[in-house]
Parts: sequence; C-alpha cells; structure tokens
Amino acid sequence: MGLTPAEKAQFEKEGYVVKEGIYSYDDLQLLREGLTGAIQEKCDELIAGGLLDQDFAEASFETRLAKLNAHNSQAAEAVLMAIWSGRFHGPGILAALRHRALIDCIESLIGPDIVATSIYRVRPKVPNYARGEVPWHQDAGYSMAHCDEHLMVTCWIPLVDATLDNGCLWVIPKSHNKGIMRHYTGGHGGFLEIAPEDLPPPEGVPLEMKAGSVLFMTAMTPHASFENKTDIVRWSIDLRYQDLSVPHNMGETPEDYTPERDPVTMACFPGEAYFVIQDKQHPDREMRDPDAFCDLRLQWDRAAFSKPGRGWTALNERQTLAQEK
Repeated sequence: MGLTPAEKAQFEKEGYVVKEGIYSYDDLQLLREGLTGAIQEKCDELIAGGLLDQDFAEASFETRLAKLNAHNSQAAEAVLMAIWSGRFHGPGILAALRHRALIDCIESLIGPDIVATSIYRVRPKVPNYARGEVPWHQDAGYSMAHCDEHLMVTCWIPLVDATLDNGCLWVIPKSHNKGIMRHYTGGHGGFLEIAPEDLPPPEGVPLEMKAGSVLFMTAMTPHASFENKTDIVRWSIDLRYQDLSVPHNMGETPEDYTPERDPVTMACFPGEAYFVIQDKQHPDREMRDPDAFCDLRLQWDRAAFSKPGRGWTALNERQTLAQEK
C-alpha cells in the first residue's frame, strides 16, 4: 500500500496524516478475540473471588465494558487495568503490529529497517470512566530527552468508528517542528499534560475516523482525546515505530539498566521491550512468533528497576507557584 507523495507531504507539513482502509474488519478480528478472552479471564477471576456477579459475556465487543462499568465500576477498573496500555500481549497484537499494509506506510516514512518501539497501547475509552479522557500532550514527552531529534511515528487505529461523540482524537497541525513543550505530571487521569497557555495556535482539529483507518503522526505532534458521550466503548490501539538507528534496548536485558548507567545510553522509553518488525538484510531478526513476543514483553514488564525520566514538574506544583506569583 504505502503512502502517496501527497500523504507524505501532509505528514511532513502538518505533523499527521490519516489513511483509510489499512485494516479490514477481518484483519482486526484476532485482536478483538484476544481482548475478549483477556476480559473474560479477568471477569472469571473476579467472580471466583466474589467481587463480581455478572460478566456481560453476551454483550457485544463495543458495549461489554460499558455495561460492566455501569454495573460495577470497581470490577470494571480491575478488568481495564488487566488490558490497559501495554499490558495486553495476547492474540492479535503482534499481527496488528506486523500488518503488511501498515508497514508499507511506515516504510514510506522511515525506510526499510523498522523497529517497533516499546510503547504500544490498547485504549478502551469507556463511557463515564474517570481516566478515559487524555489531555493534550506529545508522545515525546514520555520518552528520553536524547531521542527528541529522532523521528518516531505513532499510528493510532480505531477498532470502532471514532466520532466526536465517542471521543475521537484531536491534533494541533503544524506544531511538530516546535520541539518538545513543557509537560506536567499528574494531569487529567494521571497522564502528562501540556498547560493550556503553553499550547501553540491554532486550535485543535478533531479527526473522525472509520474503524481500521490509521492516523500517522510524529512523536512531537500534540494530541488529545476527550469525553465519550455515547453508550459504546471507543476501542483503539496506538502503535509506534522507529528506524533501527534510534536508541532501543534490543540485545539488552532489564538487568542492564542499573542506577549508575548514563541515561543517554538508554532506549528512548526504557522499561519495555523493543523488537524488529522489518530488517530486509537480516529477516531472521524479525519478531514473528507470538509466543516469543509475549515472553519478551513479560520479561521487561515484570522487571523492577527505576526508569529515569525528564524531571517534569507536577501540575499541582505549577498551580501552587502560579498562585504565589
């Protein structure tokens, strides 16, 4: 498939581009089934522990977590935390990461040798869920500062149609070349957040998208998503890619990350495993086995070590300083 010259030009000028039809419904079915299985596994555990009396297994993929949250918000929180963010390593996620039509587009942007960054995320935006909204931020705000000069591509993929009502993504065009903005910890939902007065003009643009479309944006493109006002879950995934030359932790183990280590020698996002998606000279390096993928992810997920950060100021500290002035 690949991106057209016009699509590449928009990506470079605006910091993002949307391409429709990259995934079909069938392309994403294994992922939906994997997520459904993970939800059921956690529900079974909660029922066995007397913490849940109904699992809503008869509900559709789009409505199940919404019904569960309305019935028992504490149980829904436990289920969400079992699959939230990068904690889901089950059936379908590696296939989504390696999807040929997507990788052709990534190759258009960064070349033939492609690494999946450690930061891939599953995002079920549940109605009336406190952490469902994600404030304005740049993905680079979560990465190490020495990686700011490198291109890392975020791919945001809705598993259901994303609309204004259910919380589609918003972006600020032409702001990706301004460098990293000041972020604050402890923003809405516990996420990093750019203060409103620090956001560049113009105002954000909402991107309503069909399921299976892909939003490509740079790690420097400010984006956010807001309230889900419907009765369905706005499911999405976001996958991130970089060239092999960008700092990563392939060939390392969590034990290599000691307190004495210089941060500039670390992966852009230390703490989660990176892996090769495409290496045309050495295809044997590519991650193709779902079981090996799961094992690698778990090796890093279960490691206990201090992950260095940028030292962003806490939002409450900023507010206190502003009041004192």
